Amino acid sequence: QVQLVESGGGLVQPGGSLRLSCAASGSIFSINAMGWYRQGPGKERESVAVITRGGLTNYADSVKGRFSVSRDDAKNTVTLQMNSLKPEDTAVYYCYAKSTSGKAYWGQGTQVAVSS
Repeated sequence: QVQLVESGGGLVQPGGSLRLSCAASGSIFSINAMGWYRQGPGKERESVAVITRGGLTNYADSVKGRFSVSRDDAKNTVTLQMNSLKPEDTAVYYCYAKSTSGKAYWGQGTQVAVSS
């Protein structure tokens, strides 16, 4: 099993920045991909940014050029740097990890609100 704990959400004005962090524990040796999903009000959960153990990244078109995902395997953390935030980025952000066997793990979620 893998446990994921997020931190760093909050309220920010449009154009501002936030940094989300996620710490993994448990069977971390089994983790391949890590990243972030989000679920906005009345919307389905969507992938935001994912990074593999080899460093390959994939971003949602809506965040390309504004968000950056990184991971530190020595510290078992994954980070999402969010710049130029827009009101439509408002959502609950979930840390995500996928094992080599394909099993998905989720954090409890952290709220990000972008509003003036």
